[in-house]
Amino acid sequence: MIISKAIICTLLCTMGMLKAAGLEAQGFEEFIYEKDGQTMPYLLMKPLDYDSTKSYPMLLFMHGAGSRGHDNKNTATHIDSLLLADSNRVMFPAFIIVPQCDSGYRWVETDWTLLSHTQPTEPSKYMNLLISLLDDLENEYPFDKKREYISGLSMGGFGTWDLIARFPNKFAAAAPVCGGGDVRTAAKIAHIPIWAFHGGDDKLVKPSRSRDMVEALKKNNGHIKYSEYKGVGHGSWKPAYAEPDFLKWMFAQKLRD
Repeated sequence: MIISKAIICTLLCTMGMLKAAGLEAQGFEEFIYEKDGQTMPYLLMKPLDYDSTKSYPMLLFMHGAGSRGHDNKNTATHIDSLLLADSNRVMFPAFIIVPQCDSGYRWVETDWTLLSHTQPTEPSKYMNLLISLLDDLENEYPFDKKREYISGLSMGGFGTWDLIARFPNKFAAAAPVCGGGDVRTAAKIAHIPIWAFHGGDDKLVKPSRSRDMVEALKKNNGHIKYSEYKGVGHGSWKPAYAEPDFLKWMFAQKLRD
């Protein structure tokens, strides 16, 4: 339980409810975060064989629009096979954080179908809650501050581009999937190792959203990798999170001194 800055993090479900949802068996704990009368559900998974005297990497995963709600359900659906595989949990012990944005809201309040957007001056309601949650969890758990990572898909891909631009010195690596960012932010995130993904036949979020960010980063000598899947529509997270080197690449990155 976290009680700092007058922010209270309370357990959402009883152990029996967690078992019923399958979350406890998966290694996730289910919480609701509260600040100034606003709440946001989130999942937290501690490293396998967690030792509080050691520091561990942290991976933040931002879900897409289809997982919105206020029930802590289905938020990790598209990445759980990667994060929960026993071999990966042994090879890459880490804290995993999966927040949930409520229905009717977005991580970034912009139209996904547009060919470009300007980053909003202020974070959205749920992005603000997420920022505060991360601050609080960093004070509670032994995160390795040089090895904090972020990935998100679709709406969460937009969130990933947005968050690294707001905090360009926080994340050691980022992996936005079928999202889009503001190309004018490229200069300040060019130093971050980024692996972006998109489906070549994506009709919902146009592939140009990722392509434009990639080109803007290249013009700024960015550390950018890009995988575009020919013939794949909006579900590019399936091949992206099946990339055999995805976790190996991500966890190899480290903030520079």
